[in-house]
Amino acid sequence: MARLDETDCHLLSLLQEDDRQPLATLSEKMGIAISTINDRIKRLVRNGIISGFHARIAPEAVGLDLLAFIMVSWSNPKVEPAFLDKVKASADVLECHHITGAWNYLLKVRVGTTRDLERFLTDTIKAVGGVERTETLIALSTAKETWKVGIERPMPNSSKQVQ
Repeated sequence: MARLDETDCHLLSLLQEDDRQPLATLSEKMGIAISTINDRIKRLVRNGIISGFHARIAPEAVGLDLLAFIMVSWSNPKVEPAFLDKVKASADVLECHHITGAWNYLLKVRVGTTRDLERFLTDTIKAVGGVERTETLIALSTAKETWKVGIERPMPNSSKQVQ
């Protein structure tokens, strides 16, 4: 794992706020040369710390008003590969987490309507042979949703230099 110094953490924080900031603006905010900012960004990408730059779309603006969390379980481990193939192929699934407890996986799903959710459950989840149980929770509202990682806190194994 690459080590991050305070400058890297500050840069990452600024990029999480707005990754479209010109290098000159970042340079001004951080008080370091544009070429240094550029080199650091390239290194952060190369080291897998920055995994990409993406447009964040407002789901409601494109008709995806319904947010649901779906827990899925089965008892036969041979179900998992087919389940993961279906989930990875679905544009409706935003996140898929292997979890502890009584459930095997937790999905975060965005669709337009309850009919779309029913279609998703039928055609994607329950279409996988061996899926035994699902439980769906529909979000009525969202108080907080972020893609920002809390890098402002002290990081384990941090040092003054990035290797």
